[in-house]
Amino acid sequence: MEMICSFRMEATLVANEFVDNYMAAANGEYVKVYLYLLRHQQETVDIGRIADALDHTESDVKRALAYWEKLGVLQAKAERGTVVIQNEGGENQDPPAEASAEEEKAAVQTACGRPHYSQDQVNSLAEDGDFTQLLYIAQKYMNKVFTARECEVFAYLYDGLHMTAELLEYLVEYCVQNGHRSIRYIETVGLNWQERGLNTVEEARAYASGFTRDSFAVMRCFGLTDRKPGDGEKKMIEKWFSQYGFTRELVLEACNRTMEATHSPSFRYADKILAEWKKAGVRSVQDVAALDGKRQENKKRAPAKRAANQFHNFEQRSTDYDAMVLDQVKSWIGQS
Repeated sequence: MEMICSFRMEATLVANEFVDNYMAAANGEYVKVYLYLLRHQQETVDIGRIADALDHTESDVKRALAYWEKLGVLQAKAERGTVVIQNEGGENQDPPAEASAEEEKAAVQTACGRPHYSQDQVNSLAEDGDFTQLLYIAQKYMNKVFTARECEVFAYLYDGLHMTAELLEYLVEYCVQNGHRSIRYIETVGLNWQERGLNTVEEARAYASGFTRDSFAVMRCFGLTDRKPGDGEKKMIEKWFSQYGFTRELVLEACNRTMEATHSPSFRYADKILAEWKKAGVRSVQDVAALDGKRQENKKRAPAKRAANQFHNFEQRSTDYDAMVLDQVKSWIGQS
């Protein structure tokens, strides 16, 4: 059956050469970027704007531009986060069809950063109950039936990168709730989480909520996993890690000592401990142990003080600053 297209509208013209010689071999996401650029000819186009319009990441847009520029379809000049379209390839330019297909394959591998999963490999995962449940839930969230390529992406994240089904379910939920249903976007976020070492839903949720892994560790040590740190607490955490340069192990040691001494989370108490350690040149938990030992020795050499009354007939604290700080903290939190 023959069809005649007779559209009448404001239009963006696409060269026949592009349709005949380039479009079929190209990744569909790259074609979208090219068409968007044609729509905005003679304009300076922001990469972020393209990404938002097409539901791509900025990296996706850059890869598409590099692909078309390499084929000679367009020439793009990057200047301070913008791309200026200068011209397209000439009508007489011969596109090497086989080379285009090879470059497309290479571009896709680079874009995805993953090996190819055959249909047989994906099908073999059908025996894995967690994986099949993951695909079912993901399709429900995205309100679509997955293509073979989309199943392949999830197979790689689950089987290749060993991300748990629970974490991947949260990944889909997170992306969809933020308005992103593109499989490329979901894959990019998943790879980012994997690179950052986010292995659990708890860690991913904390990261997505604006936590750093350091602040998350502090909040968890204090038993405060149901909220974000306040502004003052954030400043203290940043000071401990950035200004003092302490390791997570050392900061958590101070937090543990705080909980043992006050039986409640106190950033001020922990800050006093860490300030003391900073002043003493402490850089590791071994240094803390040495400092504790030195204090014990100094205490043994000091003359014994006569107890003022019967209530002082007990062993004093092992570190001389604990009691002083504890009294101060108790006044802050209304315990004294």
